Amino acid sequence: MKRQVLVYAGAVLLAGCSGGGGTKVATGLVQRADVREIIDAPGAVTARATSTVSAPADATVVAVLVKDGQAVRKGAVLVRLDSGQAQQRLQQAESAQVNASGSQVALPRADVGPLQDQVDAAAAAALTVGRTAAAQIPDPKARRRAQDAVTAAEARYRTVAAAARAAVNQANAGVGSVQSALDALAGSQRASATASVSAARATIEALTVRAPIDGVVSLGSGGAPAGAAPDVSSLISSLPAAVQGQAQQALGGGGSGSTSTTTGALAVGSPVRSGTVVVTVTDTGGLGLTADVDETDVLLVRPGIHADVELDAVPDTSYAATVTSVDVAPTTSARGGVSYRVRLALQRGVGPAPRPGMSVVVNLRVRTANGVVSVPAASVVREGSSSAVYVVERGRARRRTVVLGAQGADRDEVRSGVVEGERVVVRDADKLHDGQAVG
Repeated sequence: MKRQVLVYAGAVLLAGCSGGGGTKVATGLVQRADVREIIDAPGAVTARATSTVSAPADATVVAVLVKDGQAVRKGAVLVRLDSGQAQQRLQQAESAQVNASGSQVALPRADVGPLQDQVDAAAAAALTVGRTAAAQIPDPKARRRAQDAVTAAEARYRTVAAAARAAVNQANAGVGSVQSALDALAGSQRASATASVSAARATIEALTVRAPIDGVVSLGSGGAPAGAAPDVSSLISSLPAAVQGQAQQALGGGGSGSTSTTTGALAVGSPVRSGTVVVTVTDTGGLGLTADVDETDVLLVRPGIHADVELDAVPDTSYAATVTSVDVAPTTSARGGVSYRVRLALQRGVGPAPRPGMSVVVNLRVRTANGVVSVPAASVVREGSSSAVYVVERGRARRRTVVLGAQGADRDEVRSGVVEGERVVVRDADKLHDGQAVG
């Protein structure tokens, strides 16, 4: 990072000492000046918020109601999807629920325990699909309704399954009847069927894609974000072989086909794969910035510090920004050094509105000192953590330890060690020794 210091008052006075036959030196005047210390950091423009919506199941685009770049309001319907697979799962899950309502389990005693394992696995698979699909619903009320339905189904299943498991254990221990265990298992199967219906309905509801936030729409991307709806076929295949049949039946067949992943802008008739990003909505109403500040400078940066921002895309124009936070965890820069991410709020400037992702240089005004005693930065000799200057006194260079404040490329604030009006050596000062004759 490069530090700059801007001098607003008092010119640097350089003069060569003459006479005395000593080493020729150039000097500068200790004088008062307004000094602003600036840290330059590379960064980028960020949006206030970005939200994506993914397909909850393998589907086909049946309606695209917006255009790329269109501004939308939260809750607006953007895209409608149709999934024959999801509809089939719902129908089969509802049919299984009806059949389970009057079913009785009739299995040999040896099969009672494994049957409960299968029912548990099927219910867990269905609930996973339901929770993930519900999370894809942008509208808060609809999402909460779907999530509540899945949560209620899960709670009911856990209660019934726990009772069934206890009955099975009693039967296996010889202290309970096998018929009681089988009756409890039948109730567990009915609860599992109810969970499958809730999951299937959440998936259907998520096929209507709504704007999750106010912002500008980007249609399609081909990417699957973290947390996207899982592919049901792969979910079932990950289960133990003995359980896959139960899980497939509970999820309405599980689906065996696959569709190509849509990339770019969506079009009616385009196939989309489960988990594919369908739309991205970016809120550009309040832009921000991120800047990477080197570890040697980051301790000077704190919330509230003001900055001037230069955009590569808008030369000769400056924007104002304010630091909002400094990350605690470090990042590794491209050069292998350690830096910290600083976040800023960008104010609107007189130039064109920036776009998210644009490159910037952030000039952080970390310290400002007005009317302070200062010396030319070239006069300061740094040795470890200490700093010194050589003051010219009666033809000799006298070493003075100084305490610096704001510092940079042009002038450094000096809080102690020199007084206004003295002259300091500003060239090759590091080659001098205390008491050396200068001229």
